[in-house]
Amino acid sequence: MAVAFPEPVIPDHVPSELVRPFPFVFGTTTDVDPFNALADSVHEGPELIYAPHAYPGGTPAWVPRRMEDMRAIYLDTDHYSTQDFSPFSKLTGGTWINSPVELDPPAHGPFRQMVNPAFTPKAMAALEDKIREYAVGYIDGFAARGSCEFMADFAFEFPIKVFMELMGLPHDRVAEFMDWEMNLLHNHDLSKIADATNKVVAYLGSEIDDRRANPRNDLISFGVTSTIEGRPLTQDELLGFMFNLFIGGLDTVSTNMGLQFWHLATHPEDQAALRANPADIPHAIDELMRAYGAVTTFRTCKKETTIRGQKIMPGDKVCMSTTLAGRDPAEFDNPGAVDFARRPRHVGFGFGIHTCVGMHLARRELRIAMEEFLARIPPFTLQPGHVVTCHLGMIQPVALPLVWTPR
Repeated sequence: MAVAFPEPVIPDHVPSELVRPFPFVFGTTTDVDPFNALADSVHEGPELIYAPHAYPGGTPAWVPRRMEDMRAIYLDTDHYSTQDFSPFSKLTGGTWINSPVELDPPAHGPFRQMVNPAFTPKAMAALEDKIREYAVGYIDGFAARGSCEFMADFAFEFPIKVFMELMGLPHDRVAEFMDWEMNLLHNHDLSKIADATNKVVAYLGSEIDDRRANPRNDLISFGVTSTIEGRPLTQDELLGFMFNLFIGGLDTVSTNMGLQFWHLATHPEDQAALRANPADIPHAIDELMRAYGAVTTFRTCKKETTIRGQKIMPGDKVCMSTTLAGRDPAEFDNPGAVDFARRPRHVGFGFGIHTCVGMHLARRELRIAMEEFLARIPPFTLQPGHVVTCHLGMIQPVALPLVWTPR
């Protein structure tokens, strides 16, 4: 899909030979395989490029393609900041930031320490039965039909239900949440992104006010009643925390689920292996997250440094593509092959101090979804003739029609 972006301004310190297009542009779609074609094409080029339209809104960013370089950047909080990790607050003139993901040390530590108890493996294990109940409810709703549009019928709504349960939000607003999510993460129109941001922030703000008056057992109340170094969270901190949960809790799980089921639908031998050995599902999910890395985040250089000998200047954006990291041929033998015995060290949940706070919840949702789908649905394939179109930026199938012979 062609999108008109502003004419890029290439700084003087950027060599012209490193200015190259980046295929994973936010707000665009493609019918080309994002992993075995587009990611491979980047890995055939320089180890570092300067892409004119890599950052949301179509502005430039450096793109390292090596896992080794990305891990070093994740850990280097002296030279790189996570501020402006996403464009949402700035687009709306907000004074909040996505917390704790956009907090740098030393502010990051106390905030993360406050958040962590709500997302421990033990805390997430308490949700196991409810998550499974939601998964089974959706799957049983279409099992006898012999088909589903996996994204719309399951991958989008299932994580939203879990998110609403955690946040204590009404389940009758699923469609509205999905619309906001699509505009936030898959639209190139900055005005629509800003409008969706304003709607989400207004809604979360009203829920925060409600929990101040009527705290209960949910994550919003947890934030309202928590303290950081002895003080309560400010309104901006609460908005940033809840907005971060909104983004991470909705789209990331849907995206990974869609990519993983696309693989199973088109690789019957892998689907059969997991049906025969469901205990292998957790390891399979890790390998699929490596092979189908979907998330791109950003860092902003705050102190002059180098990557691969190239000068990186303050203000430069750096694109952290898990798609490229997971397909790095210097890191993984035969990276295009999915091997459930591989046990990879992927960066699908980030790396270093900003590793995804909701990782244990996401793993649980992905595992339960795969366990229940494979247990309740006979062998499935992609609908014959369907060509999968993917959103880019956050790489996600637009539609994934699956078919099977009902039992």
